[in-house]
Amino acid sequence: MKKLLNTLYVTTQGAYLAKEGETVTVKIDQEVRLRVPVHTIGGIVCFGNVSCSPFLMGFCGENGVGISFLSEYGRFLARVQGPVSGNVLLRRQQYRFADDQEYSAQMAKAFVTGKIANCRTVLQRALRDHSEKMSDADLTRSIAVLNSSLKSLGLNQSLDSVRGLEGDAAHTYFGIFDNLIVAQKESFAFQERNRRPPLDNVNCLLSFLYTLLVHDCRSALEAVGLDPAVGFLHRDRPGRPSLALDLMEEFRPFLADRLALSLINLRQVQDKGFNKTEAGAVMMNDETRKTLLVAYQERKQEEIYHPFLDEKINIGLLFHVQSMLLARCLRGDLDGYPPFIWK
Repeated sequence: MKKLLNTLYVTTQGAYLAKEGETVTVKIDQEVRLRVPVHTIGGIVCFGNVSCSPFLMGFCGENGVGISFLSEYGRFLARVQGPVSGNVLLRRQQYRFADDQEYSAQMAKAFVTGKIANCRTVLQRALRDHSEKMSDADLTRSIAVLNSSLKSLGLNQSLDSVRGLEGDAAHTYFGIFDNLIVAQKESFAFQERNRRPPLDNVNCLLSFLYTLLVHDCRSALEAVGLDPAVGFLHRDRPGRPSLALDLMEEFRPFLADRLALSLINLRQVQDKGFNKTEAGAVMMNDETRKTLLVAYQERKQEEIYHPFLDEKINIGLLFHVQSMLLARCLRGDLDGYPPFIWK
């Protein structure tokens, strides 16, 4: 389980990955820059013009190391994965439950509850730590709206109603998000969430971090034998990892949004690290992307208290712990799925 903390990110354009004995080697301009034993890696993520030898792909597949290929700017392209692990009975049960609208609604409520509760905590922490730089009234009002959304989720809601509540809560949360940015306001102004492509620096950061979350959630779900393509809140769509998107909802505010805010407010990223294309899309340069990847990996090494397990674990293990809890729920070992709620 510890190896889930170790993901190898390759961002240098023109890099070539190959197998050398029991190690993964990274070559740049025919020179070996890095050697990593395969047993210490949980996954490999390649950005842009990065290639891998067929022998390495087979080697990683045999050792349970997934290789993801993303565009230079973080758009998911493809994934190479070895044989699917886990019990076929678990996956069949997952498919049956996903076809059950009532069960899907209950699972969706759990994921959305985790998301909204963690959004509320982000706002509460901001109010506590930076009240002198923010509008207390606006934050307090938004927190009250999220509280109301959580109460509504406790009712017997249909799947469409759950989606509606999630959308309303997201609108409230992102409507106040600009208030959480207390430094570099001119360069990192936030008006609304946009993507494909992101149209400002903040959305560029968020989209990139969400891509990393999807990768980690997908890897964790595959590791416990679940099919990441069959979800409950997010329905089936070719090429979409719907269950990974379900699982990542509870991690968006706690991990991705807070990290983006920290990087901006602590001036670890700056306006010069972003470029706007003629079409209006905003993209990070190599240096900013590497800064973000290092910060993301460092954050995953930090410890946090898990309320359901009643113990401290590394943040990087949260994806795997929640995947295991989800698998236990689908097997019937738990009465319901307990989302991760940050306090």
